[in-house]
Amino acid sequence: MSGDISTPRNLPDFSGLDLAFDIVDSHHHLFDLQAVHYPWLTDHQEENFLLGNYDALKRNYSPTDLRRDMAKLRVVKTVHVEAEADRDGQLDETRWLTGVMAEHGLPNAIVAHAWLNRPNSAEVLAAQAAFPAVRGIRSKPRTSPTAASRGDVRGLSASLQDPAWRKGLGRLRQHGLSWDLRVPFWHLAEAAEVCALYPDLAIVTEHTGLAWDRSEEGLGEWRRGMTALAAMEHVHLKISELGLAGAPWDYADNRRLVREAIEIFGFERCMFASNFPVAGLRIGYVEQVSAIAHMIKDCSTAERGALFHDTAARFYRL
Repeated sequence: MSGDISTPRNLPDFSGLDLAFDIVDSHHHLFDLQAVHYPWLTDHQEENFLLGNYDALKRNYSPTDLRRDMAKLRVVKTVHVEAEADRDGQLDETRWLTGVMAEHGLPNAIVAHAWLNRPNSAEVLAAQAAFPAVRGIRSKPRTSPTAASRGDVRGLSASLQDPAWRKGLGRLRQHGLSWDLRVPFWHLAEAAEVCALYPDLAIVTEHTGLAWDRSEEGLGEWRRGMTALAAMEHVHLKISELGLAGAPWDYADNRRLVREAIEIFGFERCMFASNFPVAGLRIGYVEQVSAIAHMIKDCSTAERGALFHDTAARFYRL
């Protein structure tokens, strides 16, 4: 698709839309390129980045920047999710964020990183859990770059089938931590098999299941994976990152996805997440909140409260 893909498409008229409600942003990032080493921002280009070219992200993104993007929205608490800091210094980002929290009053909780299948995984996990603000872990399993190649990674080290990786995931329960699950839609059904192993582990699926193929075939597979995950009460969902590589953020297309995702999981297990500044490559913060609020404007105040505040506050113990 040619043309400007940084401008949202088909946004409705938001005039008169009620935005006077409390928001918990359950997923955002902050960057300080001097304080923390992010190889993907300073050393090399990520070939399979979810939104394609991301040169605009290669800069510091501070709490002041985030608050500017939030504008006058009533964002009362936020959750910082690990931002692919150098994996040889997995605690560095958490230490830095602890200082940021003390100085700026946000974020209010941290989802940190720890490898799950390495010899020192238990030690690193315990060290992350020792930080009071750490509520969960995001440790991405090995995934394939395309749906067609998914079989190439099945059973490999750090894959969803790796016994050592699965054992490491189970350790999160010892520390009372949740797991942020991030896989492309073609791995959702496999992820559901892993989630079933630990019914006492709080899990949240990120980015609306990363439905990157909006064809009927692609959505059919996304739907099957999402339904398998939603069948387990301990699995939740982040309504977030609806952007696509090579295409603008489209209201009509994304509305269909959001409405169906909420129908599958229910408001009580869905939470809003901005994924800023990454999502800012396609849509502004206020535009994104406005669009999602508009998508559910026929729902009750309680349902809107669950999506934008209550579910995340409960899940991350805010």
